[in-house]
Order: sequence, then C-alpha cells, then structure tokens
Amino acid sequence: MELREFWLVIKRRWLLIVLPAIIVLVVLIITYSPPGQLYNAGIRFIASQEPSTLADDSDEQRLANWKSSEYAVNTLADWVRSGQFAELVSQELAGDGISVLAGDIQGGVASDSTRSMMTLSINYHNSQTLDRIMKAAATVLIEENHQGLPQLGGKSADLVQLDQPVVNAIPPGLSRQLDLPFRLVLAIAAGFGLAFLVEYLDPTIRDRYDLEKLGLSVVGEIPKR
Repeated sequence: MELREFWLVIKRRWLLIVLPAIIVLVVLIITYSPPGQLYNAGIRFIASQEPSTLADDSDEQRLANWKSSEYAVNTLADWVRSGQFAELVSQELAGDGISVLAGDIQGGVASDSTRSMMTLSINYHNSQTLDRIMKAAATVLIEENHQGLPQLGGKSADLVQLDQPVVNAIPPGLSRQLDLPFRLVLAIAAGFGLAFLVEYLDPTIRDRYDLEKLGLSVVGEIPKR
C-alpha cells in the first residue's frame, strides 16, 4: 500500500481511529481516583556473634564467627519476606491494639543483605501505622528470628539494630505518570487497526485506482465538481 493510500484511509476512517481513544479517555475520567500516598521506612541490622569461649581463640575461629553472621543475615533477609514473618508482626501489632493484616505487611516488605548487615524496608499507606509496623517488625526480627533459623536449634541469633526507622513519603512512580498516555497510545493504535480492517473489508469502489486494481481500464472520469 502506497503512502497516498494510507493517507486516504486515515482521511476516510479518522473517526474510527480517534473513537477508541475518546472512549478510553472518558472511562478514565469517570473512574479516576487520585493514587493513594505511600510511605517507606527502613532499618538496618547486623548479626553479631558472642566472643569465642574456646581456648583456641584463633583467626580461624573469628573468621567462622564472621561467616556465621553472614549466613544468618542472608537467611533472615529471605525469611522477612515470608508469610510467617508477616503473621508474627501482625500478632505483635494486635497485642498493642493495632489491626494490620499479614497480607498487607508482606506485600510491602523488601529486604537486602550485604555481608553481615541486613536492611529491612516496608511500604505502607499510613505513616503513623508504618512507624508502629517497623517497631513491631524489629521486635519480631530480634526476638523471634530462631523461627527463620532452624539451624540454631531454637536459639535466636544475636541481631543489633543499627538505627531507628524514619518514615518518608514515596513520590509517584514513573508507571503512574505514564499510565494515561500509555493507554491513549494503545487506544489510538487499536483505532488504526480497526480503521484498516474496516477498509480491507469494505467492497466499495471509490475511484479509478480501485478499478485499476481489479484489472479494469478507465475510459472516462467525471470529476466531483
């Protein structure tokens, strides 16, 4: 199809092209609600080891202590993203009279570990409640981490909390900002597809070019004006 034919199709079917975009825009305006504000807070922990009580307090023993700390935080970084940890935090909050579902906690948890240091980060839509969630999460992580470390035989690892949680508002993500333009672009693309489909199925003969495509010779042509 030549460029001229593309233009003629667009000129004839422009309404079909813009109609899906108009429908999408109207639906978005009717159903629009401002995105809720999210907040984030994080705490860093380090796993410590008691000094060796063995007579042979060698470099190998100290290295083993460091490796044990590293293994502990790596395992706990995975455990805090589990449903078990979220349920324990929810129960800790319930003891203080705060009701937060375990699923809401688990959905906002992120964690990372570097050597013997672990970072716990949680997102939530209420800043004051998030502060309480972080404190409950720190309590569970320090006092109940043996549930995520069965290798210790029921004994909790020694975790040291390095800082207090600071709640910060999270700015809207790029996906939220591009949501409307992206949907409109998709709707316009769908409109182009619909227009060319209708054009393809339309048997109407409009000009001499349509006749020439059929192998017919044009003897004469009556101008529109």
